[in-house]
Amino acid sequence: MRNAIRMATNLFPVWAVLFSGAALVWPLGFTWFSGSAIQWGLGFIMLGMGLTLKTQDFRRVLRYPAAIGAGVVLQFTVMPLLGWSIATGLALPRELAVGLILVSACPGGTASNVIAFLARADVALSVSMTTVSTLAAVFLTPLATQLLAGRLVDVDAIGLLQSIALIVLLPVGLGVGVNRYLPRVAQGVSDISPIVSVVFIILILGTIVGTNRDAILGNWKQISLAVTLLHSGGFVLGYAAARLLRFGRGVSRTVSIEVGMQNAGLGTALAQKHFSELVLAPVPCAMSAVASCVSGSLAAALWRRRAVEEINAADGALR
Repeated sequence: MRNAIRMATNLFPVWAVLFSGAALVWPLGFTWFSGSAIQWGLGFIMLGMGLTLKTQDFRRVLRYPAAIGAGVVLQFTVMPLLGWSIATGLALPRELAVGLILVSACPGGTASNVIAFLARADVALSVSMTTVSTLAAVFLTPLATQLLAGRLVDVDAIGLLQSIALIVLLPVGLGVGVNRYLPRVAQGVSDISPIVSVVFIILILGTIVGTNRDAILGNWKQISLAVTLLHSGGFVLGYAAARLLRFGRGVSRTVSIEVGMQNAGLGTALAQKHFSELVLAPVPCAMSAVASCVSGSLAAALWRRRAVEEINAADGALR
């Protein structure tokens, strides 16, 4: 059973592509999973990861603030500049260009924590980076969007903080508590939490794609190329920058994941609210959700295999 669950989890990139395609064909099969259902789904994902963490994991991370700082700085410099460069280089129409720049200026999302979990990267560091970047986004997302897209995007700071508490901090804290005081329960749930997380992410992807079906089908070539370049470039540049800063492989992988993945849900909401006159602005945000998860999942599969090889090599050296 465990091998079957592990195999199904590792096939996440395949599921993401298949079910995103299904959402284009049959939107009503996915758009029902919206509103509070998404919030509960994200909360369960964070709970599952919290069950794998111990309090000492976070104490260890706090001893290395340089990694968190580097990840956040790269998040709000590399990605917005990359988004602007791609939009300019591909000569995207104004509506699509604004949407691409907007999502590139968003913080990391909870999906990055799941990818870090699947990649056997530093999950505690990933959660910390996501939390810090989300807090910083209150100021940096509007600033980056204004500088690169030529207009200011208002962010509901109080609502954003409430979302962090409900979707990230509360369930992760609960998971850490269960892991400390009820370790057997935590172990039992942890065995199935990766595949459950995959199911929830697929449902969320399907909802975003299904909701924006018509706009996606009408502009899929330009958008697909743009978001693929954005996220693959973010992964590569994030990892390269972290290695240049002399971080270890585990930290560099985590930084790469955080830099390369954006909170596409937040970008979509901001585009719909603040750029309502630009009908196509939310579309790059929706496609970004698919591209980042697929790119991240491919990287996770590669790094997970390498992590196992590194552990086996270390064990062999000790024998």
